[in-house]
Amino acid sequence: MALEEYRRKRDFTKSPEPPPKVRKTGRRQARFFCVHKHLASRLHYDLRLEHDGVLLSWAVPKGPSLDPTVKRLAMRVEDHPLDYGEFEGVIPEGYGAGIVMLWDKGTWTPEVDDVDQALEKGDLKFTLDGSKLKGSWVLVRTGGRGAGARGGGDRSWLLIKHRDEWAGDLDITEFAPRSVKSGGDFEDILAEDSPEVWRSNRPARSGEAGAMLAAIIDRAATLKAARAAAKKVATRDAAAGAARPVGAPKARKRAPRR
Repeated sequence: MALEEYRRKRDFTKSPEPPPKVRKTGRRQARFFCVHKHLASRLHYDLRLEHDGVLLSWAVPKGPSLDPTVKRLAMRVEDHPLDYGEFEGVIPEGYGAGIVMLWDKGTWTPEVDDVDQALEKGDLKFTLDGSKLKGSWVLVRTGGRGAGARGGGDRSWLLIKHRDEWAGDLDITEFAPRSVKSGGDFEDILAEDSPEVWRSNRPARSGEAGAMLAAIIDRAATLKAARAAAKKVATRDAAAGAARPVGAPKARKRAPRR
């Protein structure tokens, strides 16, 4: 059943992720796609393509590459609801605990007549029209049986950029690291939440991801403290302005006695 695996892995009383809901949209050519940048036990990118009312999803550990000679591993994971396409925030605990950024979004168009048949064959060609990713791409299944894919299919795929005007050697993940939704980075997203939750319940405790998260926590705490201080000053100034009669001159500072 569609989204059953998505539902099984999550506790929606704790996770802010959207609940599982299949939304039939018809088989139009241009469909929604997005890429989530996800810092959990390790940093990775999740490519999601709208199809039959859900988002087909692949976890890409190193992120997409614009270089046609680079083949990026893409592990097929459970389908996600279409509402997930706009999700950005903090998953405090449980499956996928970490910070989720909406790194790119736009539309995708199949370069095949039948998407289901292409998925079954393990060769899905498509065009992306996003803010960061554009042009022709292909997902090619490499084999290796595993649970979690639609129909119990093979999970291991490769994401490859085709040679076109959008191909090149630019590292797009380094060049454009921020959110297309908020314009912020991980620390900005975390600063909107409570950094304290990460002090005792970090999804990444060691290694490169752990060090990255520790630095993000510190930057988020600094951001949040700065915002709180600015808000306090603004509130104080507003209160002082309200207490002063309209038209009354501001009080002058007395010169110090000598």
